[in-house]
Amino acid sequence: MLFGMTIATAPALVSAQFSLATVVDLAQRNSSAVRLAEADVSKAQASLAQTKDAYIPNFVIGSTVGYSHGFPTGQPSVGSATMQSMVFSYSQKSYTAAARAGLQAASLSLKNAREQVALDASTAYIELDTVEHELDAAHQQEAFAERLVTIEQQRAEAGVDPMSDLLQAQLTAAQLKLRRLHLETRAATLSKQLAVLTGLPVGSITLDHASIPEIPAVKAGEARSVTAGIESAQMIALSKQSQAKGDNLLWRRPQIQFGAVYNYDSDKLNSYSTYYKSFTPNNVSFGLQFTVPFFDFALRAKARQSAADALRATVEAEQAQRQSEVQIAELTGSLRELDTLAEIASLKQQIAQEQLQAVLAQLELGNGPGPQPQLAPKTEQLARIDERQKFQDALDAGLDLSKARLSLLRALGHMEDWLQELHAK
Repeated sequence: MLFGMTIATAPALVSAQFSLATVVDLAQRNSSAVRLAEADVSKAQASLAQTKDAYIPNFVIGSTVGYSHGFPTGQPSVGSATMQSMVFSYSQKSYTAAARAGLQAASLSLKNAREQVALDASTAYIELDTVEHELDAAHQQEAFAERLVTIEQQRAEAGVDPMSDLLQAQLTAAQLKLRRLHLETRAATLSKQLAVLTGLPVGSITLDHASIPEIPAVKAGEARSVTAGIESAQMIALSKQSQAKGDNLLWRRPQIQFGAVYNYDSDKLNSYSTYYKSFTPNNVSFGLQFTVPFFDFALRAKARQSAADALRATVEAEQAQRQSEVQIAELTGSLRELDTLAEIASLKQQIAQEQLQAVLAQLELGNGPGPQPQLAPKTEQLARIDERQKFQDALDAGLDLSKARLSLLRALGHMEDWLQELHAK
């Protein structure tokens, strides 16, 4: 209901601030993958109930009214009621186990879909937040570049600097403009992605930087749980194995079924009483039916087919486990490199800040005593542009590190911990 009210009132809102936890919740509610997984869970629940209800007698009523002349060709049933149920079957227990494993697989698949949507929404949210900070720095860079072009133009007109310095300043300004346009395109794409994920209008989401918790630096060597996706594949394999076992027992073992029939017959529209002197309107029959298969090649072929499906599902589960291990190894290696790159970018930013402070101090105090040359007026703008560039590089390195950490959390099966951290934040 809350989600529906949000969608209904969203067009009236130009922009509203949404925390990361809220965006993740909206994305999970709006996700088609999650809704499909929920439908699979409902289907699996019905399949499990169907295997259990086989032992509950059904009750069916009906009527067959028609006219016949001469020797009657059918029973003149005006009204009938039938009951039928399974009494004993070696296969039914395996079928129930298969359905129960299928339900667990569907539930784990739903969890896996929700975690994937949470990862996609979190990544897009954090990246858009980073890009917005980079855009602020890019606008500042453009302002510094405009001052630099003005300074170089004045110095070129005065004959102090060559024309090449002016062209170089103009080139720097054009390059910064291109980077700013690239960031704006990137931000628009991420905003559209968040809108598609949440179902909200484009541009209606204002980010809340304070709602982004610190991503834990997990390691592959730590104790981990199996991901929901791998567990789902394993449960599918178990379900297929139980199904194959039930099909194999079906053509090898007998079955017992219960049945009961009541008929209310009438000879008003036929000549039943002419040929059957002991005609009675009320007739009841009930009993047990024993089925012992001897030669049923169709059931044997179905058992072989189920065995092949079980083997395939088992191999697919093993393959998913191996692929997960390879992915964890790759992410772990990349994470070490990205951690170092983020440290390098942070140090470069600090150095650029110190250099900017030194330039500002020297410009303010002048040369002072000593042979140190006088700084040109353009030096300040170049130092400011470089400091803002190092700031953006540090943001990019931090973003890459955050995305790698989130992916490793997902691969290690700790995505639920991240979701709890979001709601606690």
